[in-house]
Amino acid sequence: MAVPRTGLLLVNLGTPASPRTSDVRAYLREFLSDPRVIDIHPLKRWLLLNLIILRVRPRQSAEAYAKIWTDRGSPLLYHAQDLVEKVRLRLGPGVPVGLGMRYGRPSIAAALEELRGDGVQRVVVFPMYPQFSSAASGSSIEKVLEYASALWNVPSLHVVPPFYDHPAFIEACAAVARPHVERSDVEKVFFSFHGLPERHLHKGDPTGGYCLSREDCCERIVEANRDCYRAQCFATARSLADRLAVPEEKRIVCFQSRLGREPWIRPYTDELIEAEARAGTKRAVILSPAFVTDCLETLEELGMRAADAWKAAGGESMELVPSLNARDEWADAVVAIAREGTTWLG
Repeated sequence: MAVPRTGLLLVNLGTPASPRTSDVRAYLREFLSDPRVIDIHPLKRWLLLNLIILRVRPRQSAEAYAKIWTDRGSPLLYHAQDLVEKVRLRLGPGVPVGLGMRYGRPSIAAALEELRGDGVQRVVVFPMYPQFSSAASGSSIEKVLEYASALWNVPSLHVVPPFYDHPAFIEACAAVARPHVERSDVEKVFFSFHGLPERHLHKGDPTGGYCLSREDCCERIVEANRDCYRAQCFATARSLADRLAVPEEKRIVCFQSRLGREPWIRPYTDELIEAEARAGTKRAVILSPAFVTDCLETLEELGMRAADAWKAAGGESMELVPSLNARDEWADAVVAIAREGTTWLG
């Protein structure tokens, strides 16, 4: 009996087709219509999106995207495409590798169809989010299952779990960050993660009363917070800082990209950046281990806006550490992580 052919599907969040306002609006409409992203009553979500957000935000976001767009297009897309090619080389011609975006193109549906065309019957699904969140990981997995289950011949699926403290991921991050953080003049190292509304953590708390109930709730992973995004972010920061030998007094863990007036998970990156600079710190490094690929949130929000805020508050230099993108260490890590928990990839 022939062994079923296996393919690897890398899944990331997505990107607009261009920095034009119309393309950014289309991307934001798809993204923010997701009930796992804005998890409120459907009518309220529609009103919020169409009467408020899409009237202003597409133009603002388009201006931001224009600052990071390159001759190759969106950094998130072309870095992901480069990574796919490196992973293909490592797995060999017998394992097709696809790329699907939760929002925008190439779509998850198109990626699954391409793998089917290559004769794939078993798919290892790799959500490219180190820490689990329902808004990113959960939504992407749900969409893969939706498309796969609609096929007449439903493929077998294996989903790679969150890899927030996987040694291969941590070592790849450390390899990128080490030249930046080991300089003797670095006074602080910011570990900035994408934020989430606090209600997302409460909804994911299996105990109904552990998450955010006390200041030390994320100091270690226990049964009650095993799926908590914030706890996994702190675990990533601890593992990475330890690997880089960053002393405790230099570490700052924070959360960026909050939207609206409701409470998001704290502490907030923008507030800590200004406070630290006003307190007299001059030279800092900032990295965001929530993102394996450089994108708007790293290049523009941290590399430009955060750096400007740092200098405006009295700091001198805030250096952004690049994301993993398509570095060889990351391609090696992807293969190692994808192979764990299944024999399908050899």
